[in-house]
Amino acid sequence: MTDFWITNAALILPQEECKGALRISHGLIQEIRRDQQIPMDGSKVLNANGCRLSPGFVDLHVHGGGGADFMDGTSEAFQQACLAHSRHGTTSLLATTTAADPEHLFRMLLVAKDLVHKNTGGARVMGVHLYGPHFHGPAKGCHPEPKRFSPEQIQKLMAFAPILTAATLAPEHPDAESFARQCVAHGIRLHMGHSHCTFDQAETAVGWGVRHVDHLFCAMSDRARLRLEQTWPMRGGLLEATLCLDALSTEVIGDGCHLSPELLRLAWRVKGPHRLALVTDAMRAMDLPPGEYVFGPKEAGVKVFSNGRVGLMQDGKALASAIQGMDQGVRQLLAATGEPIWRIIQTASLIPARIAGLDKNIGSLEVGKRADMVLLNEDLYPIRVWVGGVEIPAIGPKLIP
Repeated sequence: MTDFWITNAALILPQEECKGALRISHGLIQEIRRDQQIPMDGSKVLNANGCRLSPGFVDLHVHGGGGADFMDGTSEAFQQACLAHSRHGTTSLLATTTAADPEHLFRMLLVAKDLVHKNTGGARVMGVHLYGPHFHGPAKGCHPEPKRFSPEQIQKLMAFAPILTAATLAPEHPDAESFARQCVAHGIRLHMGHSHCTFDQAETAVGWGVRHVDHLFCAMSDRARLRLEQTWPMRGGLLEATLCLDALSTEVIGDGCHLSPELLRLAWRVKGPHRLALVTDAMRAMDLPPGEYVFGPKEAGVKVFSNGRVGLMQDGKALASAIQGMDQGVRQLLAATGEPIWRIIQTASLIPARIAGLDKNIGSLEVGKRADMVLLNEDLYPIRVWVGGVEIPAIGPKLIP
């Protein structure tokens, strides 16, 4: 079905929620009406029965799901993970790498090159988020120990610049500035993360072109951590720099396990609504039973554990990625902040699309944009999902026979 109307919907628009109807043609949003009066032109009509119609979610930071990790390096793994996330309302994502050996990284990039902007049967891969080579080792979290890449390997990475949407670095890494400048020259957006840098080092990195910080509160330095090395004067770290510097946007993992409600409220108060995105940071255990899994490439990753709510390291104490979809983040952030639903939806759609430079085509229900849409029930669970106007099968109970 390429031409159809969705009527009787609560439309989540960029500045409001309102009753209305929306027309899709050739994969794009062609018309939005508030009066519910649609022309009888022979197009198929779907009655939303008053459910909310949201823009599709956009995930900047996701490693896998549904049993697959993007670092498995196969088209089947990409398709499996993309389908799993589409069932949680994600229609576009950046396939995120892990710290890994060069051979595993380049294998993944070669597969991604063939699948970016292509039909995966689920969420569309809009690009790759490069993670790993420039982490600070002690802040690596559940990632394998970062491998330092040679100048030749970095040049080989730059050959993939057309699909590298973003790259994360720790400003204190000895190669960080050189890598940052090469990324900027090749049009790759820069993030900071997995870092124990000082406030000053973070601010210096902003001068290199860094504009975003990964998973706020997680795997980053703060005043307390830096005081272990220098008791006075006390210094700010990456956490304080993120909250302070207007040049930086950031993201939160809203799975209900990584961050308490008051930390979500704090993030919203300081960085929301225009500089705060929701991400999943999900791994392959999403939608699978509790048990042992591998984070990263199946044959060379790190063994982690899922308790059914979140990923954990083998000791059962430290967090190891997430296993919830983007819809969970929407529900958690809404409950924590009490903000209007249309503002919360933006943190999962328009704001991440803008951070990734993709908001011209995706991220909101606007005429001319791609028809990436999620129909949500009253509890904000996806029941129908469309990517480019094509419905993803078996999301939830159908409203129309």
